[in-house]
Amino acid sequence: MRKFRTLLLTLLAAPSLFAQLPQPDGGNIRPGTLPLAWSTGGPKCMEMPEWQIHEYNPDLFILRQSGCTDYEKPFVYLLFGKDRALLYDTGSRNGNLAPTLVRLMHQYLIRNHLTSMPLVVTHSHSHGDHIAGDAAIKALTDPAIPITFIPPTVADIQKLYGIANWPEDIGSIDLGGRVIDAIPIPGHDTASIALYDRQTAILLTGDSLYPGRIYIRDFDAFAKSNARMVKFTDGKLVSYILGTHVEQTRTPFLDYPVGTIYQPEEHPLALYRGALLEMQAAIDALHGTPKRVAYAEFSLWPSGRQFQTNGPDPTADENKKKVKYLNDHMWDQTAPDAPVIPPPAPKPPR
Repeated sequence: MRKFRTLLLTLLAAPSLFAQLPQPDGGNIRPGTLPLAWSTGGPKCMEMPEWQIHEYNPDLFILRQSGCTDYEKPFVYLLFGKDRALLYDTGSRNGNLAPTLVRLMHQYLIRNHLTSMPLVVTHSHSHGDHIAGDAAIKALTDPAIPITFIPPTVADIQKLYGIANWPEDIGSIDLGGRVIDAIPIPGHDTASIALYDRQTAILLTGDSLYPGRIYIRDFDAFAKSNARMVKFTDGKLVSYILGTHVEQTRTPFLDYPVGTIYQPEEHPLALYRGALLEMQAAIDALHGTPKRVAYAEFSLWPSGRQFQTNGPDPTADENKKKVKYLNDHMWDQTAPDAPVIPPPAPKPPR
């Protein structure tokens, strides 16, 4: 005991010794930064560019589509290796990604003293708000950016990432000194795929996990897919989980109405592995019976006949009214007398 006290007093008397102790360094993970806030769709749409570009680090770019072009406001990811780049999604309606993409690619070439960079265009899944830019990008004929376009089908995804057995096996793609792992995650869509970037330890989860409503088409497949991501990430560093939307506010259990263009108090884009584990616990607690349940950072939102009424779906009608109103008023969000749709009441924890 006396020796321990002597050692403790010595350490307290010599703070410089602590500087020599090992410090956590994140292993070999390449760091980057996320913005404190993202542009959404205002407050002045006339001033908003179609896309916000954020440089996470010199070889990873995150693009966010303006809500002034489409209320979905999806995120798109562009990753560069030594030999080729990979684009994950092409945006939603009226996003016009192609010009922004070409300009960004050329700026990258100039900065890195390159004359060309092949680009692989792939998707998180096949829904319209993630593939609307496909046609314009496929039509590009820039010799500095030769494009390999991958349709969002299971067969094409398997071929790209070398996935022998869908959805059980894990695939990968090497961009040149940068390996990206591909985890099949059907449930939201049959062709959903998550990507794990070994260089940054970022897990891209598409529409299967983000701050907001997680729409589940096939509950059994979704449950197995989430378990697959939990198993894959076990023992791995996960710096961030980045999805393709933000619908949640900063207030726990409170999301924005469908169709919201301007989200000044939205939840940060980044989630962490704890959210993946919470998702798994939420799924397990349902014991195979789909239910709509709200959690602090996301909501399980399964679809199917059991969630439909015998007559017209009042929720769908109400959402259409909200979308129409919000689109009609996208130009006057700062007007002091402009009426607003109040946000929904906070969802109680279950």
